[in-house]
Amino acid sequence: MLAMPADVPAALAWFVAYQDGVLSRAQVTSAGVTDDWLRYRIRPGGPWQRLLPGIYLTATGRPTRDRLQVAAALFAGPGNVITGWAALRYYKIRVPETRLVDVLVPADRKRSSCKHVTIHRTRRMPLTVTCDGPVSFAPSARAVADAVRDLTDRPQVRAIVAAAVQKGLCAVPDLAAELAAGPIRGSGLFRSVLAEVSDGIRSPAEGDFRDLITKSGLPRPMFNPRLVLRGKLLAVPDAWWPEVALAVEIDSREWHLGPDDWDKTLRRHDRLVAVGIRVIHVTPRQVRTEPARIVQDIAGALLTGHPVAGLMTLPAAA
Repeated sequence: MLAMPADVPAALAWFVAYQDGVLSRAQVTSAGVTDDWLRYRIRPGGPWQRLLPGIYLTATGRPTRDRLQVAAALFAGPGNVITGWAALRYYKIRVPETRLVDVLVPADRKRSSCKHVTIHRTRRMPLTVTCDGPVSFAPSARAVADAVRDLTDRPQVRAIVAAAVQKGLCAVPDLAAELAAGPIRGSGLFRSVLAEVSDGIRSPAEGDFRDLITKSGLPRPMFNPRLVLRGKLLAVPDAWWPEVALAVEIDSREWHLGPDDWDKTLRRHDRLVAVGIRVIHVTPRQVRTEPARIVQDIAGALLTGHPVAGLMTLPAAA
């Protein structure tokens, strides 16, 4: 909990507590203090510091990322919404280390980017937001779209888009709607990766495997389909060839959220084998370093397989 600075007027105490020590000039002057009082506190070596024009922190030292977000929101003005990397971090999606904050503001707002804040004027402000104290975050689909647009690294875009879908933060149609509503410029890679995710891809490792199969000339599998036997969900394998009852599981601990999920993978293997489904396990590293061997193993298995009676295959859930 923030320790209240001793020199803060009582009229500012609520703002200091609610905004984690970050204040705007308007809030400070509303407390009836003088310009000299404020200048004395933000002087070199003083107890406060200026983070942005008209935005202050009632503490010394390097501001935390959370405080920089509050500062960005106060700087951007009423109705602002934080998007991009900062919003994805709030949604627990792994993103590059950065202290930059992207903020959406109405198109007619007279405000320019400054220091760690990038202002994006838009006529398409989010209709709903997620609030965390004084900070408002864009919906996950909008945050993903704003973050990946203009990126040129396919694995990075795959990781972000797949994580958002896999964690249940948004569905493929939500991302497709953002893609369609947003600018065309810089959207090519986002569009391509979203097509993969629509096809069932749920992780960067699965995307790499999909590329391997496409280049190999092997028959195209279904990705993350739902296998139903006697009316009950049997399993959701990573890749699946229904005609020969062959499943490929891409064993990556990064995309299994904990030991319990890893155990579920092993139990899924046992269920598949018990009903006559053959399972080939590969790791993301093997996809990169042993592609010829993996293709050979799958090709051999495709020649000898046969369907499982009564097994129904449904496409991946969006």
